[in-house]
Amino acid sequence: MVTRPTINQHSLVALSFTVRYQSVYGNHSDTLHFEKFNVWRDADLLPMSISQAINGQTAGFRASFDFEKDEITEPYRSQRVYRINNSDFNRQPREGLYVEPRQGRYYPRGWFAGIRDNYSENMFPARIISLDDQHIEVDFNHPLAGIPLAIDVEVLDVYASGDEHGGRCNDCMADVLSGPGMQLRVPPVEQSQPVDFFADHALDKNNDVNDVAFYQLPRLINHLDTTALEQVQLLYQTLLPDNARILDLMSSINSHLPAQYHAAHVTGLGMNLQELDANPILNERRVHDLNADPHLPFDDDSFDVVICNLSIEYLSQPFEVFRDVKRVLSAGGLFVIVFSNRWFPGMTTNLWPDLHEFERLGLVSEYFLQSGGFEDLHSFSLRGFPRPPEDRHKQIFSDPVYAVWASTTE
Repeated sequence: MVTRPTINQHSLVALSFTVRYQSVYGNHSDTLHFEKFNVWRDADLLPMSISQAINGQTAGFRASFDFEKDEITEPYRSQRVYRINNSDFNRQPREGLYVEPRQGRYYPRGWFAGIRDNYSENMFPARIISLDDQHIEVDFNHPLAGIPLAIDVEVLDVYASGDEHGGRCNDCMADVLSGPGMQLRVPPVEQSQPVDFFADHALDKNNDVNDVAFYQLPRLINHLDTTALEQVQLLYQTLLPDNARILDLMSSINSHLPAQYHAAHVTGLGMNLQELDANPILNERRVHDLNADPHLPFDDDSFDVVICNLSIEYLSQPFEVFRDVKRVLSAGGLFVIVFSNRWFPGMTTNLWPDLHEFERLGLVSEYFLQSGGFEDLHSFSLRGFPRPPEDRHKQIFSDPVYAVWASTTE
């Protein structure tokens, strides 16, 4: 009988933390993985309930912990909401970049002058909660301040590390909570004001090459590393109903569906027929440019699920497309958007590259919320897994996975 190692003060542990929370319009789940969590150095910085619970456990251990609002974030303080002159916002933080402040958006704290003990190099994000021609109110509180949180812990592996006492301590909870919450609408949560994402020609595309010309050349490659691809498949495995009629929107060579999943029928709609032909899971293929014509060439109630992988950043008419997706979905049908932090340079909408990665979750959420006809919205993120050793990109971490999904109203 093989004895599995247990967690002790000398262990290195592969474990994941997931923070879960709710808004008035949906549920949100953000996971950060640590491949080699050093118990000796870092466990004391965890909430005591979590630190005590993982001690002595083995791989496969899972537990959930509920925390009251502000119990594991800095408490919300009204004194951390500052009112400055509109002219004190740095609209030109560097040469060649001009930024007009917008309500609900996050910007580096250093771009806001006239705040005591703030400094121009401070890149930590802060949110504009209101503004007019004279003044800006900016919130320096944590995005999750005032919100009850649940933390899920999963131990994936336990390694004996010897007597390793060196290195820098890491506040893993601070890392887990860095980013989550930025996808939420403007507080207070009971009012849930939309973010002003769409000013300044945000959805225009200023690339010199139009979409048709760009996609004439087939790109027979995957756009995520193999670890991230597996994580997307695992997500779909939990979301998709059995035997569904699926539309793969903005499709290419890979629909990212689990190998063991059986669909009734999969239709791929994309820009390049050679790419679609290389996708073995498709039963039907349509070449169609959604930026030229956002109307989907399908009848009402044609699909149970619509998926869109790694392409939402290229869509210049999202509201028209989302409303037509609702039309072609059955009542209660599922629409899932998956993306990462990789894209073809110069081909995205103007806004996309300028957003914080968690703000992009908020932008896609707005596509659902403002299009109408969708409910039960979810946002999801997964970060921190090690990059596959065979991957040609010399990076430490696997590509992050972000997703937003919702169902059509009955």
